[in-house]
Amino acid sequence: MASAPRKLNFITGNKNKLAEVRAILGSVVEVDNQAVDAPEIQGTIEEIAREKCRRAAEVVGGPVLTEDTALEFRALKGLPGPYIKQFLDALGHEGLNKLLDSFEDRTAEAVCTFAFCSGPGSEILLFQGRTEGTIVRPRGPTNFGWDPIFEYETHTYAEMEKEEKNKISHRYKALANLQQWLTNGQS
Repeated sequence: MASAPRKLNFITGNKNKLAEVRAILGSVVEVDNQAVDAPEIQGTIEEIAREKCRRAAEVVGGPVLTEDTALEFRALKGLPGPYIKQFLDALGHEGLNKLLDSFEDRTAEAVCTFAFCSGPGSEILLFQGRTEGTIVRPRGPTNFGWDPIFEYETHTYAEMEKEEKNKISHRYKALANLQQWLTNGQS
């Protein structure tokens, strides 16, 4: 079992994700970041997270924290899932909505998986969080992925203040699990 680090090298080029991780974990561990260009593989959320983390640890040559986000539409049996970034890039917010227009069920589950590896060849630990919501027409700022179309209770993620979102989001829940491990030194 890997021991909890005092400092994490979060592998991301996304400044919004970095800000959220620092806001949630900042009191427990120092969060640095580095962008590593690793090819995306196909597979389950967990398989993709493990492979990304393994490759990042090899490139960095030390401890890394990676993150993968999925958005699973219940009507589409989990699609787009871990491929949400590619679907969003290709279809946009309206296109994602159109995928569900012929279905009554517009529920979705946002899934965040953080993977930690203490270095090349080491065990990879996963910390996952899930939040149930509904896919709606875009509302709020459009500067952070699919936030404008994912509604939790009465507001989309994009309409929420950062502090409010950071208390209920899939990323918060995954980071809470990571934070517990960092604090207690156990998974």
